[in-house]
Amino acid sequence: MSTVDRAAARARVDTAYARLTQAEREATRLVHDPATYTREVPYAALAALREARGVVPVAEPALPGWPEGTGYWLVLRHTDVDRVLKDPATFSSSLGGTQMRDPRTEADLAYVRRMMLNMDPPEHSRLRRLLAQSFTPKAIGSLETQVRGHVDGILDRMLAGGAGVSRGSAGAGGSAGSGGSRGAGGWGQGTCDFAKDVSADLPLLTLADVMGVPAPDRWLMFDWANRVIGWQDPDYRISAAFDPSGATDLGRAAYALRPSPGADGLMPDPRSREGMPDLYAYAHALGTLRREQPGDDVMSILMAQRDDSGGSVSVQEFENLFWLFAVAGNETTRNGMPGGLVGLLGSAAAQEELRARPDGIPNAVEEMLRWWTPVMTFRRTATCDVELSGVSLTRGDKVVVSFAAANRDPEVFAEPDVFDIGRENARRHLAFGAGPHVCLGAFLARSMMTTMFTQLLGRTAWLEAAGEPVWLQSNFQRGVKRLPITWRA
Repeated sequence: MSTVDRAAARARVDTAYARLTQAEREATRLVHDPATYTREVPYAALAALREARGVVPVAEPALPGWPEGTGYWLVLRHTDVDRVLKDPATFSSSLGGTQMRDPRTEADLAYVRRMMLNMDPPEHSRLRRLLAQSFTPKAIGSLETQVRGHVDGILDRMLAGGAGVSRGSAGAGGSAGSGGSRGAGGWGQGTCDFAKDVSADLPLLTLADVMGVPAPDRWLMFDWANRVIGWQDPDYRISAAFDPSGATDLGRAAYALRPSPGADGLMPDPRSREGMPDLYAYAHALGTLRREQPGDDVMSILMAQRDDSGGSVSVQEFENLFWLFAVAGNETTRNGMPGGLVGLLGSAAAQEELRARPDGIPNAVEEMLRWWTPVMTFRRTATCDVELSGVSLTRGDKVVVSFAAANRDPEVFAEPDVFDIGRENARRHLAFGAGPHVCLGAFLARSMMTTMFTQLLGRTAWLEAAGEPVWLQSNFQRGVKRLPITWRA
């Protein structure tokens, strides 16, 4: 990258890495390897590194779709992660982007820098202010009402077995249950894949409301998110859940541009514009339509906003904001809900407590986000010489914050590995980030999770595991691919 001396950055990591003990080097390899996370998050390794080092050098070997990199400095303590996120002048989102893997080319870096996620103030501030102003009280109230309706519909289909519903339809996204049996007092019991049949559809329906996407097209967003967020996973990188037969003309036109895997089985790099032609074609058409024919959705409001100089959001800026919402906007909720349910399935006492006292669900949601931590890492780049936990960093050093480690830091959270729905300081988690890039949709994610668990526990008598879950292969997203459960009502 033109503004960073990559060779020098790598040499600094290599020198520090060589000073680690053999056990510490093995721990960093375990933490970095995406395959580790198909088994478990390596919390013991993270805890050992957090205790001994706080900030640790990590080598970056070549992986499928991931060329060998410079290596990076992994930040593990809550106070340090918070500091990095709140100091964009020292730890930049723009200099190298926000993903652990470097953009492949200068053109790819220039492309990601056009996204709000990879901007620093003041450019970031302008777009964020316009977007925040678009979430008007009326719009928020409407979204919360729509969330309640979506949850009702999803759980109706779960309890009924979801007969006759397809992913290409304007109704639910796929069957919401693989079976149920009706007793004299109503539905008795049934099974479903909570991750696929329940939690996946709620953020899609809600984001469709936010962006003005017709409901039949929403499973395009599922595939786009899988391809970008789950590019390390052999299933998600070629995700194809969308059924164009029931889609709009807009959806079918975008689907026709979907790229195909190469001879190596990999899709084109989804973190380049050329790797997501279907998403950008859809975003461009939708942005043009919303400018010409505005609706009541947040994106239509955004297109009508004016900044301090009288300018408005361009269609190109809309395309990149659409990418942010469609891809990044649903992942915390989509994986936070089944992750939270994993906690409840492992604690009968917690499930009983929330059934008896549903007013505890909002705090339980905060604990779910802390304990599960859907987004595990994010990257910044040092802009100048700085010291962090006694480690000297230099301009160009890749700095990766570990939310997974920070959210289990015993300096902040007592008995951090325990899932405690009554934890008084659960909201100190960093699942939504901190500083200027704190998640703008956090209120909506909290609303979706609180509504889902309130209704789910209120409409069932008990929930239990019905098989082994399947985790996403990723060192970035703590994803839940499958979570089979049995419910009794």
